[in-house]
Amino acid sequence: MRRLLTVLAALALTACANSPAPTLELAGNRLFVAATINSVPVSALLDSAAVMSFADSTWAQANGLAVAGADIAKGSGGTADVSFAEHVSIATLGSRLDDATVAVLDLSDISKRLVGRPLAFILGREIFDKERLTLDIEGGLMTVADRARTPAGVALPLTGARGIESFAAHVNGQPVGADFDLGNGTDIMIGKALAEKLGLLADPAALENRKGGGIGGEIVRKIVRLKTLEIAGLKFENVEAAIDENDSAGDLNVGVSVLRKFRITTDFEQSRIWLAPR
Repeated sequence: MRRLLTVLAALALTACANSPAPTLELAGNRLFVAATINSVPVSALLDSAAVMSFADSTWAQANGLAVAGADIAKGSGGTADVSFAEHVSIATLGSRLDDATVAVLDLSDISKRLVGRPLAFILGREIFDKERLTLDIEGGLMTVADRARTPAGVALPLTGARGIESFAAHVNGQPVGADFDLGNGTDIMIGKALAEKLGLLADPAALENRKGGGIGGEIVRKIVRLKTLEIAGLKFENVEAAIDENDSAGDLNVGVSVLRKFRITTDFEQSRIWLAPR
């Protein structure tokens, strides 16, 4: 018996040694990766739909980022004042981005309202533009992938619009474009125009209101139910979706709540995504 226990313990240690170390932290439906910004370590919130990365203004000042200029950033909750830090070095997953420009703004509202912990940095789409990446959200893994190898899963073309990449999906049997948004840790969002086209707003009394919104502050959105949502051969039924009333909204925006059901490979440079149902 003692010999058997020794063998089992050795096998367990071997299995642990062969298991890949986590590279992606899942907190609720929010994703974080370890990064360094100008060599300063930080846990960065991942957002594939952010056209550029964001640094918290207090953190940026404390860590010597040279900030200049001013502009208005438009987020899912409205607008916010931003400045910029240039010539920033971002390193993560063994990849390095030099001479990046980072938007700097107060992230304290997002930290408290959406993330539930201090938030210093949001890593935008720059890393997706540079590298082919594989993600297994449930498995806690994100790595740079070899472009010489064919990824597993259903290959779908990516179409860029409004700084966001989207792929083909079906809602209630109708073809739609679905935004690939790893920064969306709440509801699926559906554009108001598509919701009207599908008749989802026909009974206003049946609509639920729910708080949401990211950069720009909190807003209240109406919630509808999709009979079916089909992505890469995987079918979801009776799915909640929040109405996005922005004029610039796409058909659909899918975030971590749906994407965690897949093993994902992205290649923004080659305008492709591969989705393999878990």
